[in-house]
Amino acid sequence: MAALSSTPAPEPLAPPPAQTDPAVDIQDLFGRYRRADRDSIEGVSLAVRKGALLGLLGPNGAGKTTLLNMLCALMRPRAGTIAVHGLRFAQAPDAYKDLIGLAPQSLALYPRLTARENLETFGRLSGLSGVRLRERVAFGLEFAGLQDLSHRRVETYSGGQQRRLNLATTLLPDPPVLVLDEPTVGIDPQSRHAIHENLRALNRAGKTIIYTSHYLDEVEQLCDEIAVLDGGRLIAQGAIGALLARFTGKRIELRFDPRSVEAAADILRTMAGVEDVTIASPQLALVTDDPYRRLPAILKRLAHARIRPLSVAVGARDLEQAFLALTGTQLRDEP
Repeated sequence: MAALSSTPAPEPLAPPPAQTDPAVDIQDLFGRYRRADRDSIEGVSLAVRKGALLGLLGPNGAGKTTLLNMLCALMRPRAGTIAVHGLRFAQAPDAYKDLIGLAPQSLALYPRLTARENLETFGRLSGLSGVRLRERVAFGLEFAGLQDLSHRRVETYSGGQQRRLNLATTLLPDPPVLVLDEPTVGIDPQSRHAIHENLRALNRAGKTIIYTSHYLDEVEQLCDEIAVLDGGRLIAQGAIGALLARFTGKRIELRFDPRSVEAAADILRTMAGVEDVTIASPQLALVTDDPYRRLPAILKRLAHARIRPLSVAVGARDLEQAFLALTGTQLRDEP
């Protein structure tokens, strides 16, 4: 996909109303890595309601990992506050950590131990013992779908089985808030479906889930709310439906003969009201201030250049299109 514009992102969605008792309450947060010359997180305020299934999105380098590290007390904020169920880390570090279960993108398992032994080990590290440990290990094996394979070493498991077990270890102490960083990366569709179904069940049971993924289609299917970071700042937060509704009125998609796409893009970039132009040949997508008002002039200008689109559609059809409209189309190669 070629990027033809670096225009600023649109104004963010209005944030949801302030909550009196959110699961996660982040206020005016700043974060910077050692020896870095700028903040990775700049003034982020984000309230996540109890029982939300929130998709945390952003391009590479947007600050998602920094934000999650500070939320999970793996990194100290430079300024600002974070409270989970009303508790700040400085007030009671152990109790704060008990409120959050983190499943990192990198697998954290003992490959030469069996699934059961992994769960027992992580359960004891979480302070479980006796009957409670046995109950939670049984739950973890069922959650991961590994009851019949519990005696096998993890190193013999498929990638999907390891991902499911990795997530199960996070659930052992039964934390009210789950932070899941790319939990389905690189796995088969069946494992992804199983994880999604289990997460929906946990969410229905009251778990608050913060979910990051580069698979925007699965975020759209799984989550009910999103927050979008770009350049270390929060640029949108709200219901997915509200985000799509906002951009339904801003996007025009035209389909051309592939030989005409580049010429059409060169013309349309110069037109009034066109905020962004993206090529995915033979399609060309525009973000405009008012597509229905601009469309006649666009078609007239193309006709004058003897370029005729094969089809025209108005509106953002999915989360990926809305995400590109918010963050722009330029590639981001920062870590």
